[in-house]
Amino acid sequence: MTANLSFPGFVNSHSHSFQRALRGRAAGTDFWTWREGMLEEANRATPDSIRVHYAEVYREMLAAGYTAVGEFHYLGAPEAFAAAEAATEAGIAIVLLHVAYERGGLERMRQPSVAAYLREVEALLEAGIAVGLAPHSVRACSRPWLEEIGAYAEREGLPLHIHADEQPREIQECLDEHDCRPIELLADTGCLTPLTTIIHATHANDQELDHLAATGARICACPTTEADLGDGFLSVSAVRERSIPLCIGSDSNMRIDPLEELRELEGIARRQNGTRGVISTGDLLGIGTSDGAAALGLSSWAPIHIDVDHRSLAGVAAEHVPAALIAGCAADVVAWEIS
Repeated sequence: MTANLSFPGFVNSHSHSFQRALRGRAAGTDFWTWREGMLEEANRATPDSIRVHYAEVYREMLAAGYTAVGEFHYLGAPEAFAAAEAATEAGIAIVLLHVAYERGGLERMRQPSVAAYLREVEALLEAGIAVGLAPHSVRACSRPWLEEIGAYAEREGLPLHIHADEQPREIQECLDEHDCRPIELLADTGCLTPLTTIIHATHANDQELDHLAATGARICACPTTEADLGDGFLSVSAVRERSIPLCIGSDSNMRIDPLEELRELEGIARRQNGTRGVISTGDLLGIGTSDGAAALGLSSWAPIHIDVDHRSLAGVAAEHVPAALIAGCAADVVAWEIS
């Protein structure tokens, strides 16, 4: 038997763990019809159900090689504490990306004021939970909320994550309300800094990508979810040309496999460019590990071990194992036993 190889653990920078329950039963015809089923599932969650279900999902993440997760949480403050407890039980590092929801969505998601939202954030911090700020989107938060949350994140040095440019309809609604596109609004409200991670940016145009490059903000791509929902795909080449940092997330958790996310990211770039090797193996592994940790403000997270005797790596020389992981392996190459 050959010894397992040690690698940095993968970092899941964007997860909605409750959506794991939707696999195969909430298809819809597009994002917006899928969203209705998603909201119904969200409304069923309780702190007790979250402790049980999230611990199961986090164990799946660990088995797949994710050793840290950013949980983008919008199911309520008591449920946020339950999510953190589930992560502790499962043994995965968590950053609770606590969501600000001013309007839309479900009543349970909304806070009565931005001050009330920030009090929830401070209660989580006081409990010793690693926290990031997460205005849900420009649909869910008005300009004044974005301005206050952006200022708070910068003042306190906390990560700020937000969905933006995921859907064409979202962009049009932002143009109608603010006469600018979502990432332009975030730039104008002080929400773009090196602490900022834009979730998706699927339909970001060149000017918006220029804003991200100028401010040091990053993008979290979630290729398996973006494909599943028919969202489209990131302009990977344009992002790379601007040296915008990237990380990955499992998002809806219909698939939990960091190698597949990274392979899809490179596959999108190859289709766009008509050439191979657009992102190097080292850069792809960095996107899946250290770049994700930077997005969550993590300085340390657990390593993983790769089973080099796995059938997917049979006959692969040691120096080619990293590239083979990206090119042709699934998460079952991770040597991990769930206790």
